[in-house]
Amino acid sequence: MTSEMVLVRRAARPRPRIMGILNVTPDSFSDGGRWNSVDDAIAHGAAMHEQGADIIDVGGESTRPGAERVPVEEEQQRVLPVVRELNDRGIRVSIDTLNASTAAAAAEAGAGIVNDVSGGLADEEMFRTIASLEVDYIVSHWRGHSAHMNQLASYNELVGDVRTELQARVAELIIWGVDERRLIVDPGLGFAKTGAHNWTLLGNLDRLQSLGYPVLVGASRKGFLADLLEHDANPIDRDPATAVISALAAQAGAWGVRVHDVASTAAALAVWTAWETGATQ
Repeated sequence: MTSEMVLVRRAARPRPRIMGILNVTPDSFSDGGRWNSVDDAIAHGAAMHEQGADIIDVGGESTRPGAERVPVEEEQQRVLPVVRELNDRGIRVSIDTLNASTAAAAAEAGAGIVNDVSGGLADEEMFRTIASLEVDYIVSHWRGHSAHMNQLASYNELVGDVRTELQARVAELIIWGVDERRLIVDPGLGFAKTGAHNWTLLGNLDRLQSLGYPVLVGASRKGFLADLLEHDANPIDRDPATAVISALAAQAGAWGVRVHDVASTAAALAVWTAWETGATQ
């Protein structure tokens, strides 16, 4: 038996897509107003792309706890110029919206993904619209609008209930004629979930992946991360914790991670990739 070391490289699992969050709103919980002008939003989207974002997720309506709805016309005025310009620059864009008409308009402007945190429940026309578009669709677990979602955080068996409810939404999409190869599921962290619920879902991503669809994880800067930190006056302080979750989500096989701070997550995923592909004895 030879005494020489044999170096074996493991097959690399794909790195999760990084979805950079671009809130074109005055009232988002962590960065409301920072990118409220079209020019500032475009510049920030381009900067996130340069930092490593694979997709820029453009949203014109806050879904923070207690947020009020925005008129559809105002939402579209905020997002469509940004979607159009980023697409023209060759940047992959998703539209973060609850509204079917905004989804359709954004797709026409170049968005290739519709990220609907309501899973189609906020607008009865959403599934019909998605079936008519050549876009990917992120179907999230959701039980009600932000103003009263915390009252709906009651489950018999959390992971099983979330999985069953997501499965029902996916089945309905397929009935409408949506190509299931275009579907991505999201456990909806923070939406009708307590902090403990969020951690339980993160620790059981494999049960969600057993549905057979890619899984998106959106934990960035959310309130449940504050419990880990001694000083949390600013949601930006949650970015290191978000980056760790990104790496752990990669380890769990997530399709993508949705984050505010692209640079820290890109660094965390670079470390994860090096760890995954490094030589072993």
